Amino acid sequence: MSDNQYLTLPGQENQARGLGEYAVAFLDPGSPDPDESVFASVERFHRDTIACAVSAIALRANAPTVLRDDALTRACSADRSGVPCFGSAVRVSPEKAVAANCSAVREWDANGTNFGYNPHTGRVEGEFGHNDFYPVAVAAAQQAGLDGRGTLKAMVCLDEIRGRLAESFALRKHKIDHVLHGAIASAAVYGAVLGATAQQIEFAIGMVAAHYVPFRAVRAGDQLSDSKGASAALSAEVAVTSMERAMRGFVGPRDIFRNPKSLFCLDEKPDQPPSSPFDLTVATAGDDFAIQGMHFKIGLYEHQSAGAIQGLIDVLSANPDVLKDADRLRRVRITIYEPAFSIIGDPAKRDPRTRQSADHSMVYIIATLLRKAYNSRSSDWRQLMLMPEDYDSQSLVNTLTRQLMEKIDFVHGGAEYDRRYPDGIPTTLELEHAQLGKISSGLVMYPTGHARSENSDLDDLLSHKFYLLARRGVRDVDALEARFSGLVATSPEQIKQLYDFEIENR
Repeated sequence: MSDNQYLTLPGQENQARGLGEYAVAFLDPGSPDPDESVFASVERFHRDTIACAVSAIALRANAPTVLRDDALTRACSADRSGVPCFGSAVRVSPEKAVAANCSAVREWDANGTNFGYNPHTGRVEGEFGHNDFYPVAVAAAQQAGLDGRGTLKAMVCLDEIRGRLAESFALRKHKIDHVLHGAIASAAVYGAVLGATAQQIEFAIGMVAAHYVPFRAVRAGDQLSDSKGASAALSAEVAVTSMERAMRGFVGPRDIFRNPKSLFCLDEKPDQPPSSPFDLTVATAGDDFAIQGMHFKIGLYEHQSAGAIQGLIDVLSANPDVLKDADRLRRVRITIYEPAFSIIGDPAKRDPRTRQSADHSMVYIIATLLRKAYNSRSSDWRQLMLMPEDYDSQSLVNTLTRQLMEKIDFVHGGAEYDRRYPDGIPTTLELEHAQLGKISSGLVMYPTGHARSENSDLDDLLSHKFYLLARRGVRDVDALEARFSGLVATSPEQIKQLYDFEIENR
């Protein structure tokens, strides 16, 4: 165990200024580095996002295509430093590149996840979040001339801020989208890398939280839209824009976390104003950074379905006769916690007609896995791994999938399940089979990909996921994987060219 060191920003102090001071100090070239295991973790999460992005661009997913086309029309003149989009050498306005790149990363909803859970500090607000914002750190690093170690350290800082905010303040309780935490972190890191002062970072965070608050309306409705997948991208774009304006002299709202008119204090009144409703603790050294508690997805699915996916694979692996005849499957019963029951068990999602709705539909996800298992007669995760084609227009109306969806019951497990989240993803999956009777997975808490899972196959599964996704856009997948490995030893010039590789429709 490394010598862990922390900084606590109490609610009674100006936390926006404190985050600015933290980011500036943490990213100072003379400051201590995190443990090497932390660099290894963030590199693995970053590499996972690359495969997601490459496939989304190659398959011309709508939102990434629109935002990429928009960015490529904003090529920078010789007197302004620009940064590239994925798969391009054209330097464009940083905020537009960030929007395009974050959108590509996030489009499939297949990259990393955090659950806002920290048993060490007792801060367990359980706000969701995802590793969507690495392009912000890369864009700043490319402009500042950072090497690979400095770039990874910026990624660690970004994940640390947004991850600890997620532990301390649940945006969903106020109908605010979780990407706001990422936008605040993006402003802080982008500014710190490019030489902003703590006060300028405070102004940018104030602008983000006062002018650009994304509501969960982007994730509501019978059929979800591009706004769901692009929410992080658009918030990252305004974070960069706000930070650049602050660095040019714009004075934004000060002390935003304690402002009684801000979203942080409107519904959660502090006991002793002026104060924010939470304390915030961030790591400064060692190996206890937020990135170490984040989770991988082994394919394309809403992260809260991971327990049911693991349960299904466990049941099929232990009972291969289930796969002999789909007609003998009578019922599937999935018991789960809140908020998963409301989000991916929403009755409107029993009939998904868009990919964005289908990948948030528990019944669709499990039925599709079952369909693939019956067709392949396999329970191997590598065979069943959900990919973009499993959510295309034909798959959405596949006859067998729709028949299996009708056999799935989705129920709330009550307090016994609720109290186990967000420590784990408490789920039980039960099959009722005409010949084999009732079969249960038992309680699944830490499915493969979860930070506390002990599955030794994770690296192999992530490599297979990388191959399945990246092959759609590049000819040499091994070379692409190598390009995004060992970044800690890369030069500033290599970081500047990191995204300069060809993407084509494979």
